[in-house]
Order: sequence, then C-alpha cells, then structure tokens
Amino acid sequence: MAQIELDGITKKYGSNTALDHVSLTISDNEFFVLFGPAGAGKTTLLKTIAGVEFPQEGLVKIGGEIVNHVEPMNRNVSMVFENYALYPHLNVYDNIASPLRSKLYRHDEDSIKSAVERVTKMMRIDGLLGRKPSQLSNGQRQRVAIGRCLVRNPNVFLMDEPLAHLDAKLRHFMRSELKEMQSSFNSTTIYVTHDYMEAMSLADRIAVLNKGKIEQLGTSQEMYYTPCNEFVSTLFGEPEINLFPAVPVRENGRLRLSVPGGNLLSLEPDVEKLLGSRGDEAYDIGIRGGDIRFSFEPRDGWIAGTVYASEPIGNKVILTAEVGQTKIRVTAPNDTRADLDQPVFLQPDMRNAILFDAEKKTYLTRSRAERLIGTKTPQTAARG
Repeated sequence: MAQIELDGITKKYGSNTALDHVSLTISDNEFFVLFGPAGAGKTTLLKTIAGVEFPQEGLVKIGGEIVNHVEPMNRNVSMVFENYALYPHLNVYDNIASPLRSKLYRHDEDSIKSAVERVTKMMRIDGLLGRKPSQLSNGQRQRVAIGRCLVRNPNVFLMDEPLAHLDAKLRHFMRSELKEMQSSFNSTTIYVTHDYMEAMSLADRIAVLNKGKIEQLGTSQEMYYTPCNEFVSTLFGEPEINLFPAVPVRENGRLRLSVPGGNLLSLEPDVEKLLGSRGDEAYDIGIRGGDIRFSFEPRDGWIAGTVYASEPIGNKVILTAEVGQTKIRVTAPNDTRADLDQPVFLQPDMRNAILFDAEKKTYLTRSRAERLIGTKTPQTAARG
C-alpha cells in the first residue's frame, strides 16, 4: 500500500516560500500529476516526498506512516530525473542492476538478472544491455533511467519531467508507454510536468501548483471545462483561452452580455438563470479558439474586428483578431488565408463559454457543466 498524504507542507529558502501549506492525498496506485509553470514548487514538492528536501512545517505520510525523519533510501520510493542521471561508466545492464546491488538490498546475481531481464523486456531495451549511456539516444537513455526506477518494485514512483528532453514524436510515444507501465505495477506514480498535454493524457488526477500553493485538484476534464479561476484556464489548451470583459444588459426580460465591440451575446438558459440573480456585476468570458466561428464577410450580430496575426501551424491556423484593445484568438482551418488588418467577424459559441467573476477572477458557471464533468463546481484546493 502506498497512499501519500501531505498535511500543511511548508518549505522556505530564506525569504522565498517554495511550498505554502500544501495539503493533499494521493491514492494507492494513482497516476498523479503535479502541473504548473516554472517555479511553482512542483519539483520541491516531489523532493519533499522523496526525503531529499525537509519541510519546515507539515507532515509527509507514505502508506499511513509519518516519514519526515525517515531517510530517503528507507522510504521505498524511486525517482526518475529530468537529466536521466545514469552512470556513464556502466553499461545498460549494470545501470539498471545498480539499485539491487546497493548495501540496502544486496540481491544475489541470479535474482538481479531475472529482475533486469523482466524490466528491459517491458521497456524494449533488452537488445541494448551491453551499451554505455554515450552510445544511446535520448529516448533510450530515458528508458534505461525508468528501468532502473522500476527494477526494485518501489511503492512510489517519482518522475521529474522525464520526457522534457525528448522530441515531440518520442514524447507522444513515451506517454503511452508510461501509462501502460504504471498499470503493470502495483505502485503509486507522482509525475511532474509543465506540459499540459502530458498532464491531461497521463493523469488520473492533476494538482495545479502556482507560487507554492495548489490552485485546483481534479481530473483533466475538470481542469479543461471548469477551471477554478482564470489562471488555471490559461494553462490548458492551445491556443490559450480567450478572456475578455462582459457587462450584463437586461432587455425585454432577458439577460445578455455586452462585449468588446459593443455586441450583445445571448446566454444559454441555465447560465442566464444563474447570472440573473447576481445583479449587474461585471464578468469575464473565457472561450477557446475552437469555439469561435469567423467570417471575412460581414455577418449580422457578429463581433467586428481586424486581423492582427495569422499563424499557420500544420493542421490549423491560429488567427488573432483585434477588437478595440482586445485580442481574440481563433482556431481556423489550415487553408485559411488572411491579410493583416483585414476585416474579420466573430461569433463565440456561448454553449462553451466559461463565466468568471471579473473582480476575483474565479469560476462562476458554464452551460452543461454537470453533463461534461459530473459536477457543477470545480474542486478548489483549500488555501493556507
């Protein structure tokens, strides 16, 4: 059993607070991702679980046991580093076997051979056993590093940006490999990344960290469809979600939102009902580029703007429109051609709009939230 419990973890380096009263529970056998921008505290939290860093406040529990004063080698955790950390003078076989030859384990050579063969076959590197790290590709080195992590069957796998140095094609392949690997072992996995695609494709649950605090805990669907605040909403999806101000306008018993350009946007019935009881406070609308229709011909009721930028990126074009002082990004087909300053007309699909409190920048509502994620309110972490 390897449930991980963190209770009020605080870590400071001088006047800098790297972790600020972080509390969470990671279930046994869960693939849990720590996600956020650089400097958010992800690696510090991982090292705290490993025992490499010691918190000034709070408790770390592994399998129900407080391990704050347990040495890293006695916590039965294995860690994969971003830079692989392979022994350059040892071949693949000996790199993977090295944990089993340590003073802590002292396995006999027959059992070591059996364990190495099992892991290398699973990682598909059994044909590379005699090679040194300098003779391997980046992808092969990463497989060796992961194999060394797996060979002693730890209760917890800790992975710190293990795919960061791989090319896009290999990262995609290795994501599938990691998920399959985790399901084959009776272990909990905690994975650090700043890549939202890695986080969404791998995680059973995600914790979004920012400035040492957990912003939101939840599934990838919850992060994408019901982000707890505007900060979280900007971390998931490409291009980045559009955020622009909206002011409520009441006409003929209906509530609509006035947006940049002066247009009035109609609301879905469930959203209109909720906002109708909130008075005339301002909102921010969050809407993704794929949920905005566009035309280069005038359309009645559509938002008028001009083309600010056009970025072809393979299977799509990211079209940026300027509406007054607001820039709105639209996902367009890959055959879209547009000139700078060309008129463009936009129509957001309000069925997929996310409404935020304009002052607090926190999630309010969206249409069909319950159907999309099974709950109406995103799970926001308790703040210390």
